[in-house]
Amino acid sequence: MLTSEDWWSVWIGLFIFLLGLISLFGRDLLGWAVEPQMWTDISKAFGPVSKNYANVPPVVSLLLTYLAFLVILSVGAKALGLNVAKFAAGFTAIFFLTYLCNIIGHNAWIAANRPADLEKFGISWSLKLTGEAGLILALLAGLFIGNFIPGLANALREATRPEWFIKSAIVILGTGLGVKAAEQLGLATAVMFRGLCAIVEAYLIYWALVYFLARKYFKFSREWAAPLASGISICGVSAAIATGGAIRARPIVPIMVSSLVVIFAVVELVFLPFVAAELLPHEPMVAGAWMGLAVKTDGAAVASGQIVESLILAKQAAQGVNFEKGWVLNTATTVKIFIDIFIGIWAFILAIIWTTKVDPKPGEKVRAGEIWNRFPKFVIGYFLTFVVMLVIVLALPQLKDAAKTASGEVDVFRKLFFALTFFSIGLVSNFKKLWEEGIGRLALVYVIALFGFIIWIGLFISWIFFHGVKPPIAGA
Repeated sequence: MLTSEDWWSVWIGLFIFLLGLISLFGRDLLGWAVEPQMWTDISKAFGPVSKNYANVPPVVSLLLTYLAFLVILSVGAKALGLNVAKFAAGFTAIFFLTYLCNIIGHNAWIAANRPADLEKFGISWSLKLTGEAGLILALLAGLFIGNFIPGLANALREATRPEWFIKSAIVILGTGLGVKAAEQLGLATAVMFRGLCAIVEAYLIYWALVYFLARKYFKFSREWAAPLASGISICGVSAAIATGGAIRARPIVPIMVSSLVVIFAVVELVFLPFVAAELLPHEPMVAGAWMGLAVKTDGAAVASGQIVESLILAKQAAQGVNFEKGWVLNTATTVKIFIDIFIGIWAFILAIIWTTKVDPKPGEKVRAGEIWNRFPKFVIGYFLTFVVMLVIVLALPQLKDAAKTASGEVDVFRKLFFALTFFSIGLVSNFKKLWEEGIGRLALVYVIALFGFIIWIGLFISWIFFHGVKPPIAGA
């Protein structure tokens, strides 16, 4: 429990979670953490996440965040038997290069995705990629160094730990989901029930079809087909990593799937909300559910829900119908939450299937211990943070606002771990080796699955469950 990345992701994630939890009782211990801001003036590109630390200079906030990451991860690196000096040196370079990508990705001309953002910054256009553009830039920067500056990539190798970073991020992810899930209980019962039904049905269809396509027609092994099916079907990066851990896939497998997931999520974000607004101008709730089902990362899915809500509500307002804001976005968010919650359940199911049916030890009876050995331990941390926050908000509703603030501060660390993951993925991704491993065929499966049936099945299921459900009229 002290010598594996799996467990150290749990300890790190829970430590950050507990620090955030203390803020529920009036002690803000994480508000100094640096958060990127959308900007046109570089001096306003980042700063402390909490107003309680508004007087802390942005550069100091950035340095404090770097030192916090360095200390926490160095403790883990020592326990894992890594060279701490090399790790610290490598991590320093990785952290600041990653954060530079993050800052660039939050530039308003790149990230602004709402009319209100364009108006706020006084700009007439934007690429509308949201701050997740920083993930793409981090991936591309890592790929450039890994393939064209191999000496530098090798020098950073001790700190290049994409799986450790993403597993820690997944543990922290449960914090925000717990708060959001508690909030979503306030939605209409019909929306909650329909969202859950849509997810269960769509997920079972998606996963089976992608797995069959990868195995039958592209001849991928089970090691490749399972993480790919999870990555395309559920929540992309998190699902691919969890599945890879459950079936003990080689690290390169979920890494390659993850890189494809984030690229295609941005592609979907650019066009899918506008397609939904054209196809579903009178069915805003269907459009919101569709974004949650079809777009494969949390940030891109929620951003897509926000965009499609703005587009459809503007169309309806022009015809004299003024729907309440927030219902379309909440529908997309609700559906996405159910997808995220299912990650841990599916990882456990796959761990059982792989140990009992797919890859049992020859001549030995499969024991519960083997299932435990294969079970991705970081999922335990994910469930703990999720359940604790859900119970707190439901049992003590007066703490809801404080819980939202705490989860927002904790989420700063989750987002940074995600960004570090994608930079690290790039560093370890050699084009030649990736091509030999079959990333070209992998991308082809992804394109066929995503644009061939996943998007359209998602639309069909959203229509079945949300057709005729309307947001309330504003002021009614």
